[in-house]
Amino acid sequence: MALLILSPVLSNVNWQSKLNKAAHHTSDYSSTEAILRRGQAFTITVNLQTMVCHSELLSLFPLAGPAPAESQQTKAIFNLSEEGASGWSATQEPSEPGCMNFTIFSPADAVIGRYKLKLQTVSGNKVSSTLLGQFVLLFNPWCPNDDVYMANEKERWEYVLNDSGIIFQGLEKHIQQEAWNYGQFEEDILDISLAILDRSLNHRQDPAVDTSNRNNPTYVSRVISATVNSNDEKGVVEGKWNGKYCSGTNPLQWSGSVTILRKWYRGRYKPVRYGQCWVFAGVTCTVLRSLGIPTRVITNFNSAHDTNINLSIDKYIDTSGKTLHLTEDSVWNFHVWNESWFIRRDLGSFYDGWQVLDATPQERSKGIYQCGPASTRAIKEGDVNLDYDSSFVFAAVNADYVTWIHYSKKRKERIYSDTRKIGKFISTKAVGTNARVDVTANYKYPEGSLKERRVYKKALKLLGVRGTGKRTKITRRRRRSSVAWRQNMTQPAQKPSISGKLILDASPVIGQDILLTLALRNLISDFKTIKVKLSASAILYTRKPKAEILQLSRSIKLGSEEVKEISFKISYSQYKNSLMDDRKILVTALCETKQGASLLVEKDIVLQDPLLTIKVLGPTVVHKAVNVQVTFTNPLSEVVTDSVLRAEGSGLLKEQLRINVARMAPMESSTVQFEIIPYKSGTRQLQVDLVCIHFSDIKGFVMLDVAPAP
Repeated sequence: MALLILSPVLSNVNWQSKLNKAAHHTSDYSSTEAILRRGQAFTITVNLQTMVCHSELLSLFPLAGPAPAESQQTKAIFNLSEEGASGWSATQEPSEPGCMNFTIFSPADAVIGRYKLKLQTVSGNKVSSTLLGQFVLLFNPWCPNDDVYMANEKERWEYVLNDSGIIFQGLEKHIQQEAWNYGQFEEDILDISLAILDRSLNHRQDPAVDTSNRNNPTYVSRVISATVNSNDEKGVVEGKWNGKYCSGTNPLQWSGSVTILRKWYRGRYKPVRYGQCWVFAGVTCTVLRSLGIPTRVITNFNSAHDTNINLSIDKYIDTSGKTLHLTEDSVWNFHVWNESWFIRRDLGSFYDGWQVLDATPQERSKGIYQCGPASTRAIKEGDVNLDYDSSFVFAAVNADYVTWIHYSKKRKERIYSDTRKIGKFISTKAVGTNARVDVTANYKYPEGSLKERRVYKKALKLLGVRGTGKRTKITRRRRRSSVAWRQNMTQPAQKPSISGKLILDASPVIGQDILLTLALRNLISDFKTIKVKLSASAILYTRKPKAEILQLSRSIKLGSEEVKEISFKISYSQYKNSLMDDRKILVTALCETKQGASLLVEKDIVLQDPLLTIKVLGPTVVHKAVNVQVTFTNPLSEVVTDSVLRAEGSGLLKEQLRINVARMAPMESSTVQFEIIPYKSGTRQLQVDLVCIHFSDIKGFVMLDVAPAP
């Protein structure tokens, strides 16, 4: 974009950088360029070699994009002290001889991006024009008239200015914190964020129209959700979920967005390999915060990927309890997406507020791998017919989970329909602390409540009307049965005669045996013989099995209402060569009787990392070196070699630090020491990651309060 002023001969222009950046909350950007927010005044001083006569007319022209035009709101023309039709205006303030002070006002709905500024002077028939320079204009959450306005100051700090955070992962019963370096103010990151917009399919198809639409956060956020993944253009990150990452970086090894964005930019827009959902969400959060849109990262546990949007996830197992891939539907242990804060002029004020965005390439939306923005209010109310992709997100948090035993093409048995499994503990980082906040109530009414059932029925009806093509039509019979199923948490096809539970006997730690107990109870007075088939598989966080670890069969006799236990173990030698980097194991017990319903018991296990300790050996002060000591232990009964310690943190390290770690004997502890020189004050997050080919990453982080330089 460009702002234009015509002028006499200039000596220089003072952009009042320190004053403007403080007023516009852009002081943290590591750039000498003027970075401003729309809907707010800024000042410049123009030093002149020749004076301007009172008879001369000064005009300002803001210009944006490759083909500025007033009709596209990418060009505005206005004279000093007169507001232009576009909402831009400027006044000349008192000044010293030989210079002119201008206060320039941008409208709250101005296009965001890079502007040029010219000074134009008209004296009689003579018109002269001089380029003053350029600046970047961003969204403004501090401006009440901006669509992204956020009234709460603490929330603005968290969702716009905080350059580090927490992404929650793991299981619904074992939620883990992972630190992430957003780094939206680091050198080059704002330029890269603007480059992402310029690399979008929209910009390539029509640069002028695309630039014109950049005044709208709904439009900008949707473009970013498409361009952060590489599926339709040379987007930032290439996704991969098969556990083989030799041609790139294992997604678990990323600790922040800065390294990824710079790699993409410096590599001439070659997609960075590889990412999974938390990587896409972390990068998206960085880009949107850098552009001024309040954004946070959300984790949905037991997240449904409903490919045909019929609100039913069908899982098929064979007679041994092994998962069969008879459908594209799946339930991930967790899925990470984003929420951004802005009003929805396209939907109405009821749908203002948090909007779901998902850059992970799962399904196409209007022909492109993109998702959102979908209003969380629309999702909660079952308004699955509204833009954008509200039906897909609704299914992710509300679908039924139906389990079947598949005997043959002609015979299958429905074991359970679980109406409460999907969409649990929807989580985000708290404002001002690293605590977890549960935001499930933003997405749905309490499970089993009358209101929740009405919303679900409403969504089914809307999807049934719209269901064409790939989206399966929902019949009246399906609709009735779906509503009936939701009346109980887990409803078997027949009344169960036995119940069971898998219990971990001790906290599972990588390198050690896993001890489990299956407890079975006879629920009726009749004597029973139960055939138990136990199996265990290494799985990805998407719950896709990658390697079989264990298969056992047992027969157990239960008297009237009797309880018995079967103890078994998964030895380290059994799982060490099969365990995926996700460190997840799925254990299943299929229990069958000659009469009555079958019982399937499942348990997800995450092996715990060894402890990693981080100590900062002294006070942290800007521009003053301080040592950091990291201690960790080899958890295995074998020698570990070729380990690398990596560290990063915005305001602490300009680039990611890598240190080779010496050979570690079995169960040996090792200590690594390195130096950091903080270059920004305030609360800072230092992330540490031990990367090793023998076991998955060991990660840790520490929060530092960095004092200003004395």
